[in-house]
Amino acid sequence: MDEKTYKIIGTGGVTALILGICILTGGIAAGILLIINGAKLLKSKTKIIF
Repeated sequence: MDEKTYKIIGTGGVTALILGICILTGGIAAGILLIINGAKLLKSKTKIIF
């Protein structure tokens, strides 16, 4: 019974770790893309005439 509990806890820990790494990687990628797009918008702002 105790071994089953340790396996469940171990599996949950590994799953949480992998999920956290995926979310962190996705967040960093999204942040970089937003910075690049924002820089492009600011650069092209001078070309817009109202």
